[in-house]
Amino acid sequence: MTSGAARHVAATVTAAEAGQRLDVWLASRLPELSRSRVKVLIDGGHVEVDGTARKASHRLKPGEQVMALVPPPPSDEMAAEAIPLRVIFEDAHVLVVDKPVGMVTHPGAGRTTGTLAAAALAHAPGISGVGGPRRPGIVHRLDKGTSGLIVLAKTRAAYDSLTAQLGRRTVSRRYLCLAHGVVRRDEGVINAAIARDPRSRVRMAVARPGTGRRAVTRYRVLERFAGFTYLECQLETGRTHQIRVHLASIGHPLVGDTTYGGRKGRDGLPPELIEGLGGVALHAGGLAFLHPATGEPVELTCPLPNRIATIVSHLRDK
Repeated sequence: MTSGAARHVAATVTAAEAGQRLDVWLASRLPELSRSRVKVLIDGGHVEVDGTARKASHRLKPGEQVMALVPPPPSDEMAAEAIPLRVIFEDAHVLVVDKPVGMVTHPGAGRTTGTLAAAALAHAPGISGVGGPRRPGIVHRLDKGTSGLIVLAKTRAAYDSLTAQLGRRTVSRRYLCLAHGVVRRDEGVINAAIARDPRSRVRMAVARPGTGRRAVTRYRVLERFAGFTYLECQLETGRTHQIRVHLASIGHPLVGDTTYGGRKGRDGLPPELIEGLGGVALHAGGLAFLHPATGEPVELTCPLPNRIATIVSHLRDK
């Protein structure tokens, strides 16, 4: 849903502005929009330079006419969508589902429908108003390209309890993943702060010393193959893309993760197995927390999905 009306923005590039990237220039003209929203407008063909759609990296010339059509901002009201969910655990307080790869957790830049939040709202309408209006019930998130266990709160009290547990780092999240290369150590800890990559708005990166947010990932090798390693990772913190960034930083990007250096088609994997991944070879296979109403431990597991299991099986048979 949207509110208000679309507006047109037109301006002429001055001599002082010449040489600026289109996205940088437009962001300065539209300070109320985030850089990611500006990029969505450009990528969506809503911005023209002298009547022609250009890339975000286009370098502007003096005298060029830039015209942008800015759609109205999304309404705070979210529409429920009857999308089937694989429910792993549910009671009056919490809902735990196995999120499929390709599904976005909540609306964001470039994706407003087909989200887990909208599906959960249809499944349990009572979560409306729990948490943010665009993130009903959402306590934590999983990347679009990651599958597995995610917990949602069905009441305000449950939301407060679960977010507090996350803040205290007492929620246990265990991930299964397949990485490029052979990890030599049987287990280890990657303790490296993470920050936004200054070279890319869609990437995170290990931060320079003294900057970024603390990030700790514990890993354990489950199985080694020729050119690959099957691992279990435990999050001590929960930063954006944490496992992907940390493993790539030690030279072992995840299979299917082209954002952080995962390679397609190299090392002998059949193309159909990579295409069947639908995302990154990363699955949230274990989740443990204290029940927000009873205080009793809740421990849940979710087996490796076929999209990753078929690759592991292929490597075992080689």
